[in-house]
Amino acid sequence: MCTAFVSIEPGAEPPVLLLSVRDEYLGRAWLPPDRHWPDRPGLLGGLDLAAGGTWLAVDPARRTAACLLNGFGPLAPADSRRTRGRLPLTAVTEGGIGGLDLTPYDPFHLVLARPDGASVASWGDGRLEQRELPTGLSVVLNDGLEGLAANRSASERISALMAARADRFRARLTAAPRPRPTGDGPVAEAWGAWLPIVTGDGLAPDADAALVQRRDFGDGRIWGSSSISLLALGPDRLRYDFSGVPAAPDGSGWQRVATG
Repeated sequence: MCTAFVSIEPGAEPPVLLLSVRDEYLGRAWLPPDRHWPDRPGLLGGLDLAAGGTWLAVDPARRTAACLLNGFGPLAPADSRRTRGRLPLTAVTEGGIGGLDLTPYDPFHLVLARPDGASVASWGDGRLEQRELPTGLSVVLNDGLEGLAANRSASERISALMAARADRFRARLTAAPRPRPTGDGPVAEAWGAWLPIVTGDGLAPDADAALVQRRDFGDGRIWGSSSISLLALGPDRLRYDFSGVPAAPDGSGWQRVATG
């Protein structure tokens, strides 16, 4: 149940903020953000060791970021399937994925954040839908933008958990002062009132609305949040902060991946 919140305020500095929480089976190995791809040496992102791609890619030169969430619906043919983890790398380099043949990819939602706004591309059941995000705070889930994708989870329980998370944290982030991470200062200073919220907001990891979650499905299968990314993008500014989970609400232990 990966989740991305995108705040767009054209008159603010910076105008675009992105919060990305990655959820996965916790036994899946990964590395923290770095320049992991020799064929794309300018890009930053965490490395998924299972498939070699990433869940979030950042191009500091273009001040763009792309965040990947799995979708629901019919899977790609097994004999031609490709990893979705390369899609964020393509999106930040090319400014989107509209030119790709997407038939080898399982369903997904891809958020592309730019200095002037953001969009979400949703692929599933042979259709690509692309939408520009409005001013204000939007949420993208595995059920799509605002949980309204054409193909959503067949599990009422999973959809209810996603909706609970979206509703609680939309309200919490909207009520808090919007951060102004424009400098090179500490993480706590940069993200202000948002930081204690995005690191869990005091909820138990198995609460229905938990943003930072951990759920035991038995037989050694632990599902949960593995990392949190915070990004600020503007015409002449980029900031990218990252933490594995658990993430400290006071900013200690966070990695400042890029500023500039």
